Amino acid sequence: MTYTEIGIVAVLAALILDLFVLRTRMVTRKAFWVSYAIILFFQLITNGMFTGFGIVLYSDIAIIGSTSPESGPPPMFGDGRIAFAPAEDLLFGFSLVLLSLSLWVWFGRRGLQRTPTAGPPIWRR
Repeated sequence: MTYTEIGIVAVLAALILDLFVLRTRMVTRKAFWVSYAIILFFQLITNGMFTGFGIVLYSDIAIIGSTSPESGPPPMFGDGRIAFAPAEDLLFGFSLVLLSLSLWVWFGRRGLQRTPTAGPPIWRR
């Protein structure tokens, strides 16, 4: 599988888990999309730094676009890139954020949190 295909599968898996398995329905909430927009901004900065400075390189046969390391740094926009990083990175970022928040809400609904919720750690009594 290519990086693109894995990214699409990750998004679909996170959506299925959110909507049908865990039933947290995070993607239907305005708060999710506002928080995701904030996270997306910082993801673009971080990805841009890593790929723009050549710290992380991608095989051009695995991603959308065709920029190879021999041809110099990747373009900031275009050729399948957004802020130097492959567009597929946004798929993985979305999946990670959605899955993390869905699990957080799901575990919270089941009462799987530290007790007591305030004060010193329970092992220091």
